[in-house]
Amino acid sequence: MTVRVERTFELDAPPEPVWEFISDPERRARPISAVVDFELTGPESAIWHLEIPVRFTDRTIAVETEDVERREGEYVRFVGTSKVMRVQGEHTIERVDGRTRVTNQFVVDGRVPGVETFFERNLDGELDNLEAALRDALGLDSDP
Repeated sequence: MTVRVERTFELDAPPEPVWEFISDPERRARPISAVVDFELTGPESAIWHLEIPVRFTDRTIAVETEDVERREGEYVRFVGTSKVMRVQGEHTIERVDGRTRVTNQFVVDGRVPGVETFFERNLDGELDNLEAALRDALGLDSDP
């Protein structure tokens, strides 16, 4: 089973500082509650250390992530792989009527039973966390 989630929100901010946040692998990862540790391995790559409660896994899961496509100021796509899952995230930034629209898409393919179920239950909330962190970084109200 594959889990897919898409979320779009708009911010009362110009696209440039939104891009600064979204294009930074560390700033993108920190708001995700399952990420318990993080290592930058390059300017566009990192290892996320996840704790997710699934059978056969009683340790932290290292997910090697890398930005595989970028259009400066408007789009970034990353892919993460580990022994238990593959994740792809896409973030698109657009200027719309003086605001910035951010469209986020995530796809998680589990390789171990329970991974998809965990993300199916939690991925929408993780996108809430990402939006809240972005609003906080930009000094915006938490309510859209």
